[in-house]
Amino acid sequence: MINGRFAIAIHILTLLSMEDGLSSEYIASSININPVLVRKELSRLRKANLIETREGKNGGSSLACSPRKITLADVYKATYEQPLFNHSRSKPNPSCPVGIRIGKMMDEVNDEAEAALLKKLKSISIEKLVKQAG
Repeated sequence: MINGRFAIAIHILTLLSMEDGLSSEYIASSININPVLVRKELSRLRKANLIETREGKNGGSSLACSPRKITLADVYKATYEQPLFNHSRSKPNPSCPVGIRIGKMMDEVNDEAEAALLKKLKSISIEKLVKQAG
């Protein structure tokens, strides 16, 4: 499911490319969202090894590697746990010639669409976005 988390994560990484050791409150003020939402995205980005965080008085978040090495494909993978297109919540009729095959057909469409999307996203680095922002 496409939502704002991808854009929030990109905003966070772009900010961290420009300045090290930022607090979730500072990042939240830039994005104009609640710091709790920022901390959730920071946690996802940390689990994906895209950022590092330090707690305490001199704490904050920093990139774990060069912004040149972080692509939007990396951000996408850190942000989305489900495929682009989800299956319908209702189960199709297995007696129907379409109903019995639609799941496999949609899986193939999703795989191809996601591969095309990831190919494009791999060509865009956070460094490129920093240059555009700045």
